[in-house]
Amino acid sequence: MSISALKAALPPYARDLELNLDSVLTGDLLTEQQLWGTVLACAMTTRSALVLRAVAAEADDHLKPEVAETAKAVASRMAIHNVYFRAKHLIGDEAYQHLPARLRRQVTSTPGVPMVDSELWSVAVSAITGCGVCLESHERSLHGAGVSREVVDEVLRAAAVVHALAVTLDTEAALG
Repeated sequence: MSISALKAALPPYARDLELNLDSVLTGDLLTEQQLWGTVLACAMTTRSALVLRAVAAEADDHLKPEVAETAKAVASRMAIHNVYFRAKHLIGDEAYQHLPARLRRQVTSTPGVPMVDSELWSVAVSAITGCGVCLESHERSLHGAGVSREVVDEVLRAAAVVHALAVTLDTEAALG
């Protein structure tokens, strides 16, 4: 299934979602690699098999295999970090902030994937999972690297739209 097929499967009440998906996929603030890495990492984060299959198939046309693997590695790593750091924050006991995470991180960079791209993907994934600690940390890294708020906002928009796509299509499938 393609992204076009996903759009065609959207119910009439989701017209705004279709328009926003078109807008995200044709935006000009992100490079092609940043956009499709964001969309792929977000699709993985939604856990929607339908959306992930369609996005992964289309991302193959826009990303080198090693870049796609890095976007998936970011989503996988953030699945760990978002739960861990959000939980430590939500507990509200400052003592937890001083305990070492002791979480392994072997995939730190990939040739051809700038740190900025993986940080953008981390922000998008963290937006979907709702980890404020990770959002703040990765946004600070991006700001320090000279990335504009408009670019960060664009990946937040992409994350919101991909998440909504998964929620809507999975809901329709469940009700169908």
